Order: sequence, then C-alpha cells, then structure tokens
Amino acid sequence: MRLKNHIITSMVLVINMAVFSQSGLQKKADNLFNKFSFVDAAHVYKELISKNYNTDYATRQLSDCYAYMRNPDSAVVYYKKVIEQPNVPNQYYYNYAQALRGVKDYKESRVWLKRYKDEGGEINEANFLKDSDFINSIFNAKPQYFLKDVNFNSKYSDFGAYEKDGSLYFASSRDEGVSSKHIYGWNEEPFLDVYVKATSSKDSIVNNKFKLQGAVNTMYHEGPLTMSKDGKTMYFSRNNFNKQVLGKTDEGITNLKIYKAVLVDGKWTNIEELPFNSNTYSIAHPALNSDETKLYFTSDMPGGIGGTDIYYVDIDSNGYGTPKNLGSTVNTNKNESFPFINNEGNLFLASDGHPGLGLLDVFGTVSDENNNIISVINLGTPVNSSKDDFSFFMSEDGLSGYFASNRDGGVGSDDIYAFDRVPPLKIEGTVTDAETNTPIANATVTLLDSNSNPIATLKTDENGYFDINIDRDTDYYIQVKNDAYLDNTIAITSKGINRSVTSINANIALNPDRSKTPIIAELQTIYFDFDRYAIRKDSTLELDRIVNLMNTTHPDMVIKIESHTDSRGTKKYNDILSEERAKATYDYLINKGIDASRISEYKGFGEQKLTNQCDGTIPCTEAQHQLNRRTQFIVIRME
Repeated sequence: MRLKNHIITSMVLVINMAVFSQSGLQKKADNLFNKFSFVDAAHVYKELISKNYNTDYATRQLSDCYAYMRNPDSAVVYYKKVIEQPNVPNQYYYNYAQALRGVKDYKESRVWLKRYKDEGGEINEANFLKDSDFINSIFNAKPQYFLKDVNFNSKYSDFGAYEKDGSLYFASSRDEGVSSKHIYGWNEEPFLDVYVKATSSKDSIVNNKFKLQGAVNTMYHEGPLTMSKDGKTMYFSRNNFNKQVLGKTDEGITNLKIYKAVLVDGKWTNIEELPFNSNTYSIAHPALNSDETKLYFTSDMPGGIGGTDIYYVDIDSNGYGTPKNLGSTVNTNKNESFPFINNEGNLFLASDGHPGLGLLDVFGTVSDENNNIISVINLGTPVNSSKDDFSFFMSEDGLSGYFASNRDGGVGSDDIYAFDRVPPLKIEGTVTDAETNTPIANATVTLLDSNSNPIATLKTDENGYFDINIDRDTDYYIQVKNDAYLDNTIAITSKGINRSVTSINANIALNPDRSKTPIIAELQTIYFDFDRYAIRKDSTLELDRIVNLMNTTHPDMVIKIESHTDSRGTKKYNDILSEERAKATYDYLINKGIDASRISEYKGFGEQKLTNQCDGTIPCTEAQHQLNRRTQFIVIRME
C-alpha cells in the first residue's frame, strides 16, 4: 500500500512539475510579447501549443504575434483556428478579416467584417457597405503612379525616403559592415539608423559609410525625418534616448519621441527634444508643411480617436503650440501614421482604418476652399498592395516620389519604392451667354470621343462652371446645350500636354435662341435726326411704353441697347455718334426708373449694320438714310 501511495505521489509531483514548467513557459512568452519581442514570443507560444498547454490562449497570442510582425500569411492560419474557439472576443473577427485582406481574400474578409459588426464591433457603416464597390473601383481605376526600380534596398527594413537638395535620406536597419549589431526583438533586425546618398548616384551598395554625419544616429531607432526649406533644420523620430540615457515607462517600454537637429559644418548636431514629447506615450513621424508653420506627427497619446492618430502643432516665433488631433475625417478607431504634406498643402498618410487593400494603405486627403479636410482617398494600385504600404513622399513638382512596402517580391522586410506620377487631367471652364457674358447655370455639358460618341454628361453649377476628367493624348469634343440657347460644340485635345499640367481651360459661349424667346409686344425702334443724338419727342412715346412694359408687365425682363448711324460722315465719327445715341437712350430709361442691372449693355455700332443698301455707293433719299439713324432694343432674358 505504501508503495502504491509512493507511486501516486511521485506521479502527482511529476505532473505538477510539468504544469509548473509550462506555466513558466507561458509567463516567458507573455513577457516577450509585452516587450514587443514577437519573433521569440512566437517560438515559445508554438512550444506551448505543441505541449497542449492553454492552447486557445497561446493560439490567440501566436496569431497576434504574426499580425504585429506584418505576416498575414501565417496570421491567417492561426486566426482561422482562433475564430473557431468558443466565446472568442469579437476583436479577433476583425483581426482575421484584416489578415484575409493581407492575402487578398477580400470576399471572405467581408464575411468576417460583417460578423465583427454583428457582434457589436465598431465599424464605419458607410465604409462597410461600399467595400465591395471600393475594391472593384480600385482595381479598375486608371493608375497615375508608375513604379521605378530602386537598387539600394537591403535584406532588412528600409523606409522613410525623403529627398532634399540632391540627397536622399532614409531609415534602415541594414547596419552592414558593423561587427557588433544591436538587435530589435520585435523583428530581430538591427535598430534603425538614418542613411543618406546622392539621388544621382547609381550605387547599389549603401553601407555604414552612408550613415548620416553627426549626432543623430545612436544605438537605438532613428527615422523617419523631415527638413526645413533651407535644409539646415531636421526633425526626426528616435527612441526616448537622449544624453546616453534610455527612457522607459513603468512597464519597461521605451517610446518614440521627435527631436530637432541643426546642420553645422556638414554635420547634424545640437540635438534637442521637442517640448511636447512625453515619456508615457509615443510621438513620431514628423512632417512639416510647406511654409513651416505646422509640424504634423503620429501619436498614441490619451484622448485620441484610435490606436495612433495624426496630430499637428503650430510653430511660430514663440516655439511650438499644443498638439491638436486632426479629427475623425482623417483619424479612425484603428491606426493612422506617417503623415506627409506635399507642396500644395495636401496631407498624405498611412492607415489600416480607412477602406484599403490590405494592412496599411497610403491615402491622400481632399480639402475645401477653407483648407478643411473633407475626405480621405485611397491612392490605389500600384502604391497600395495587400501588405503594408506607408511612408509616402512626393517631390515639390508632384511628379515623382517614394513610399515603402513589405509587399511580396521585395528584397527585405520593408523596401523603398520609387514612382513617377502622371497627374489626372481635366477640362474645366465656364459656359456663358455670348451677348451678356453672364454665366449659364444648368447647361448640359457632354464630353464626346473623337467619333462623337458620348463619354460623360453633367450640368454646370450656379456659376456656369464645369469640369470633366479626361485621358491624356486624346482628342475630344465638348457639346453644350441649354433650352434658351443654340447648341455649341467645340473640339479639344489633350495631345502634347506637359505632364505637370492638370487642367485644360475650355470656356464656351452660347448664343440666345431667338425662336424660343417669349413673345411680347415688340420693342419698337426709335430714330434720330441727322448728326444728332438727342432723344426726339416722338421717340419718348416708345421709350415710355418700354418703361411701363418693364416695370409692370415684365418686371424680370432684361434688355440690351444697340444704336446706329447712316453712312454719311467718317467711320470714326459715326462710331462716336452711335455711342452717344446709345448713352442718351440708356440715360432716358434709367431716369425713368429702370434699374441699371436690367440693361445688360448699351453700345454703338456706327454704320456697321445698315438696314439697306445706302452705304454711299448708290444715291439714297433722306427717308432711306433715316432708317439707319436708329436705336434698337433686344430682349436678353425674360423669366
């Protein structure tokens, strides 16, 4: 009996020791996970799964490890097991959906996004409903970005390309040529440093000799960066490491901060920490606007909208203002990062919260006339892929730039990609009345191809304005119609248009259709004595009738005054005389109470528009000459 008890006791001890050992293994894995050492943590969680210890938890943690390591191929495998677990937190439905996008399974991704939403998950309803159309539109859209080869990427992480004055700056963990490397546990790569090379250089080997000169680089992370216009001030991200002291939170986490450096004798020095940094959260990814009055950045500070948001601070002679969140149009409940402001003042960013093709996508923003951001637009392919796409940079002319991606087919974990850009081209213009030069609202504008087949139709706005996107190197026609006017069609071409040009002007005038003018009592012609412009007594009867007609019967009628002479006298003199007759007629109507806005124009035509053959080449009677000494009234508009 004692022997049996001894055996049982020994078995319990062995089991307890095994459980204790596996419990310690899980503690080790969680400790690595919490320190962002995801590569090592993944190995330990796999060991726990193989030993069948707390498998559901270990599988969830392992799937998150792969997600943090930006490895959707492996994440999908383990998230699929996670979502089959009982009582799994609904956040894993969202995580699985995102991982599925990372492997381009958009149909299945929408299934699990819906499950996440149905289980109470927070998701933008409009974005969810249009997701299918969004994917189709992205892949069917005409690209404006075209990728170029970059030959200096390494087998490690390279990103944050920033071009300035013939030099290309970027962050890299390559650290090649250095015998002692500091390894970052998140991805087991060396820590990031800032490198710089000449943009004109074709060198494919960029080693530690290309590291930025000065005091910017340390043994921890540096980059990405931005610079002032004069190239003498740099803002850059760095781990909380200053004066050889590494800062940590109470949980042992080292956050990111933004520092400033100045260029002195070819070296970056005088490192300063910006005053709005914090030891308890990260501030990173600096970006200056074109006039250097605002510094944009990424932060996970308390009070934000999502995981990380885009903020900015104002810069003036007194220093830096208080961080301001860009709001819910830009920021989502997920992650927004890597802001960049182009020369036109437009914001670009990376996000995994706005509708995208995979993990992080690059987005641009659209602003109204008051520079308020009103929408966020996915840049589409080939800038974006099913993987991470981020750290967007555009040259001052907007025709080239860089971004980074960990997409399939790259050299390292993150690679820098260069692009040429062909901006979209549009025709824009104003449709006006040919006689009054006033804008015509609600005119129908149709874009036709070179064979007169309709491509697009729209209406002019209240100012007569229209714009239509077109292809480059193509011939078109523009047809304009309005019920009160004669149709007008013009030819226009985008052939030979420089790549930097983004719009072609096409102002179009329409002539009133007199056959459609409402029938009213005819406005009679009035006549003048020879070589005189005074209003005759018999003419006042007709002028008074016109005044009464405009003020009572047709209070919205607008007219135009045209005055003429006979052919006697010089052309120059007759031009002046007809202008005087037009002015005298105008003054009479105004003095009788007609509002000036209701007379669109008064103009003299001299002897240009004779009503008969009395041009001086044949004998004419005084009565025949009298027919040419006249003022006529033309109805421009009637409501």
